[in-house]
Amino acid sequence: MPDYLFESRAHSRTCGLVAGVDEAGRGPLAGPVIAAAVILHKSRIPEGLDDSKKLSAKARDAAYACIRESAIAVGVGEASVDEIDLLNIRQATHLAMARAVRALAPAPAFVLVDGNDAPALPCPCETIVGGDGRSLSIAAASIVAKVTRDRLMAALHAEHPVYGWASNKGYGTADHLSALKRHGATPHHRRSFAPIHNILCGGNPEDSSTSL
Repeated sequence: MPDYLFESRAHSRTCGLVAGVDEAGRGPLAGPVIAAAVILHKSRIPEGLDDSKKLSAKARDAAYACIRESAIAVGVGEASVDEIDLLNIRQATHLAMARAVRALAPAPAFVLVDGNDAPALPCPCETIVGGDGRSLSIAAASIVAKVTRDRLMAALHAEHPVYGWASNKGYGTADHLSALKRHGATPHHRRSFAPIHNILCGGNPEDSSTSL
């Protein structure tokens, strides 16, 4: 389970606010990538925070509400499908993370980032592999990012129900690939990802699931 050790260490070095940052949506074929940044209040940390992937949808929604109510600050950043296609998914993810940190008020003095790939941020940062399961702030950010993106994909599902985005969230599931074969791609599909590129070129979306 995540704890507050990384935050305490960072605070002792900087004497300032410490944020956790994580993203949701690097791998899907459709929709934006969403990042969240959270500064927790040490005396008001919600119970049950964990890596968002380990929580049920109901538990994530409940944790999201608690985080929004109790955190010092919550910031959300998005990189659009066009930005993903223009920059590549790695750079777009970094852009979303930077936007999430810049959306925090008050601003943090230090940031803990999930993973091993540090983005360019307006303050110093530390990367933590598996951070969403080790740092409470990153766990909170993973929940905010996941819930925010899931709700966005549910809204897009209402516009394009044949792709099953309410359930698959834009990932390359069998039902999503089958719908791509029948109906083609929408403006919300990532054209730089091989299955979508293949559809646009008259090929099979199942040939590959990686970005070009």
